[in-house]
Amino acid sequence: MFGQCCFDTGDIKATMGTGTFWDINTGNNIHVSKKGLYPLVGWKIGNEITYLAEGNASDTGNAIKWIQSLELFDNVEETSQMAHSLVNSGGVCFVPSFSGLQIPVNDPYACTSFMGITPTTTKRHLVRAVLESIAFRNKQLYNIITTELSIPAMSIRADGGVSKNSFVMQMTSDLINKSINKPDSTDMSCLGAAFLAGLAIGYWTDKEHLKTLRQTDMVFKPQREPKEYEPAMSNWIKAVRRSLSWYSQASQ
Repeated sequence: MFGQCCFDTGDIKATMGTGTFWDINTGNNIHVSKKGLYPLVGWKIGNEITYLAEGNASDTGNAIKWIQSLELFDNVEETSQMAHSLVNSGGVCFVPSFSGLQIPVNDPYACTSFMGITPTTTKRHLVRAVLESIAFRNKQLYNIITTELSIPAMSIRADGGVSKNSFVMQMTSDLINKSINKPDSTDMSCLGAAFLAGLAIGYWTDKEHLKTLRQTDMVFKPQREPKEYEPAMSNWIKAVRRSLSWYSQASQ
């Protein structure tokens, strides 16, 4: 959050690496969640404490890595092009649940699954279904953050390795109907630590100075209406429901 310069209440940061973490700046208020968001201390400078509320999805980059191990593609950079080459996933849905499903589902016994596979399904359909699932989880996390907290969403910034995937980024922007700013560096934790250290020794004067140092690589703006994705997301939610409590049922 600090490296992304999300200093204002309502600023949102989405980190998409091995897992996905959506954080919102809640200012000096600690948010007590009813749906599974958890409160965090963002940073403390002098007597100023800034709090965050965070929601996560555990399986993001590792889902992409898994389908790479199945030899569906050679280079991760191919996945965006493969997904863009299709109009849709051909009815295929992927549920990313190697570590269970976190909010808003909160089921540690859910299973990872592909559903809707037919004889005409190709590896491109499978890849697109995986990338779509990441965007759908982003939509769920964004909805929880914006509906549970009475804080208007301000800027939305993304980082982490999966933020380099233009398909995931554009689809997420479309689904939430908001622009998403991606920095030129996707590893923002180190930058945040450097910013805090620099402020502590007086190398930089204040947080406003830090904002001038942050560089934007790309801004993803909505290109399609969210309602255009409703049939696909409805099918995906149905697949999620059929994946719930899989392991607990199997053990009975």
